[in-house]
Amino acid sequence: MDEFLLEAFHATAYHVNLDTVTWATIRVDLLLPAELVPVVGPHPWAFITAWNPQARRRPLAENLAAQRELLATLQGQPDVTVYSAIGVGSTGWVEPSLFVIGAPIAVLDSLARKHAQLAYVHGQANGVAHLRLTD
Repeated sequence: MDEFLLEAFHATAYHVNLDTVTWATIRVDLLLPAELVPVVGPHPWAFITAWNPQARRRPLAENLAAQRELLATLQGQPDVTVYSAIGVGSTGWVEPSLFVIGAPIAVLDSLARKHAQLAYVHGQANGVAHLRLTD
């Protein structure tokens, strides 16, 4: 991944929608926000999307279909909880996303690769958010 994209991932605000009025923002290399700690508990978590594979824009209909497929796959996993989320980059790049609790890293890696994502954000319990590169 080139330096520009790597910086963009680090500069992105990863917003998680907890309910109709409550949002929490994850930042790479920082601890999980306090609002998410009781929601996540001791479990692994990730912020992932199927939008815009390889960081290249594609038509809305294709993005929506891929995101629905990703959501359906995650909801079919045992002991996994999914929240709506959105990544907002400092350059105006916006991607609807999913905040996933309880999915094993191997499942997340597989899904990220399947949807041609360059990276996703993940962590364990209330620990630090890490950028996980998929290539």
